[in-house]
Amino acid sequence: MDELLDDGELLSTDELRRLQLERLRSTLRHAYEDVELYRKKFDAAGVRPEDCRTLDDLAKFPFTTKADLRDTYPFGMFGVPMEDVRRIHASSGSTGRPTVVGYTQRDLDTWADLVARCIRAAGGRPGHKVHISYGYGLFTGGLGAHYGAERAGCTVIPASGGMTERQVRLIQDFRPEIIMVTPTYMLTLLDEFERQGIDPRTTSLRVGIFGAEPWTEAMRRELEERFDMHAVDIYGLSEVMGPGVAQERVETKDGLHLWEDHFYPEIVDPLGEQPQTQGERGELVLTTLTKEALPVIRYRTRDLTRLLPGTARAAFRRIEKITGRSDDMIILRGVNVFPSQIEEIVLATPAVAPHFQLQLTRRGRMEHLTVVVEARAAATDAQRADAAETVVRRVKEGIGVTVEAHVVDPETIERSVGKFRRLRDMR
Repeated sequence: MDELLDDGELLSTDELRRLQLERLRSTLRHAYEDVELYRKKFDAAGVRPEDCRTLDDLAKFPFTTKADLRDTYPFGMFGVPMEDVRRIHASSGSTGRPTVVGYTQRDLDTWADLVARCIRAAGGRPGHKVHISYGYGLFTGGLGAHYGAERAGCTVIPASGGMTERQVRLIQDFRPEIIMVTPTYMLTLLDEFERQGIDPRTTSLRVGIFGAEPWTEAMRRELEERFDMHAVDIYGLSEVMGPGVAQERVETKDGLHLWEDHFYPEIVDPLGEQPQTQGERGELVLTTLTKEALPVIRYRTRDLTRLLPGTARAAFRRIEKITGRSDDMIILRGVNVFPSQIEEIVLATPAVAPHFQLQLTRRGRMEHLTVVVEARAAATDAQRADAAETVVRRVKEGIGVTVEAHVVDPETIERSVGKFRRLRDMR
């Protein structure tokens, strides 16, 4: 299989660490000299780029947060002149100012190379057709996957999100081997296949590369069994690059190998700044090592995971599958609750579908959580009532909080065509 690997993937651990330090020191100089925010943050912390003599010295430098990108909106964190920027992407801005990111031509080439690396790790090969249902536009998912698939020698079907009935027809007619999509929109496609009377297990799809939102092992089992395909995880975020920062290998599915020749990872206490030891769960912090237009130093991703030794790529450490974010956490009567914990319970409950939403309300001085989940089409009234009781009981036993559960009719909950927010805060 070595003939499928690029030069970066063939690095030994010692070679990788030397390359990381060289690139880290260069990135710190670039950030300090060319980005005003970093110059001020470094000076305030009393550090200079030359103070980084080992990889461990990175811990001396200040964190970057999403607020920094919003406060410098739109282009205040760009590290190159605008005439060198070849593309701009941005977040939706649904919770405030959007975060804006830029790319030089070299950045775009690196991004395409890394997504191609991900597709190969997922089992994609030259000549395979890749159906891309990530949204195109300012969101990084669609175009990031598109150029990476082309770089991998694949044939791209740029379906984007929406028009679900048409997407099912295209999958039937064009017969792609691979689909790249959010896991919740894959459930929407699953429903449409079944609505049209098509057995999803008979499609040409052999691999689904799912990202852009947390998803659980229970969701993997659901998708693999109902589509007769491999379901693997891809990780990325626009502030650091986009999709392609880390990838699961299809043969192992044991966590996502993080491409450390371009991103340096740390795990810190999500409620503080203290580093966690390898194998200890915490918040993922990433530093870009090769980005030109938007170098990012110690970016707090809010994604919760662990850093583990490499397996299929021995030099590259793995991050455990991310199933929660610190900013998605619900504190309900003193107990931390993540949507992914509820997802595991819903998917293990007979008579209900994987489609659910959490509604957080206030009753008097107390916060209250309701799990709204769809029944499967053939479920009887008695089975629905039993499913609701089962969800309530398992949440109480497994998580330690009391919730309500409402089992509603099929196709009642709004379907996702991109990222899906499991939580509706109605307080």
